[in-house]
Amino acid sequence: MSVKVGTDILEIDRFRKVLNRRPGLRQKVFTPPEVAYCDSKADSVPHFAARFCAKEAFAKAIGTGVRQFSMSEVEIVRNEMGKPDIELRGEAERVAKRLAVKAIDLSISHSKLFVVAVVVIEI
Repeated sequence: MSVKVGTDILEIDRFRKVLNRRPGLRQKVFTPPEVAYCDSKADSVPHFAARFCAKEAFAKAIGTGVRQFSMSEVEIVRNEMGKPDIELRGEAERVAKRLAVKAIDLSISHSKLFVVAVVVIEI
């Protein structure tokens, strides 16, 4: 068994500026259910930032970066207890299978200023 770890941190206000400058980024990076979830919040940006961070942390943990798949193929979902989980589709799923990924664990946390995500992958 091997374990891989990826982490990412993001300043929320910086991400807010990026989303304002590049509104098409929402559809490029996030799935429709992610957009709907984030848009249901009074301030959607911290939630978008958390999901972006989680996708970056996954890409780092898996070791390929986002060159081999689209960020929208990595969906951040919530389980029945509200814990964030990762669901893979398309090329991201194929990369994970090729690397024999057995399990993925995700933790997200945010404060007023920052979001951070940690992904642990068991191979």
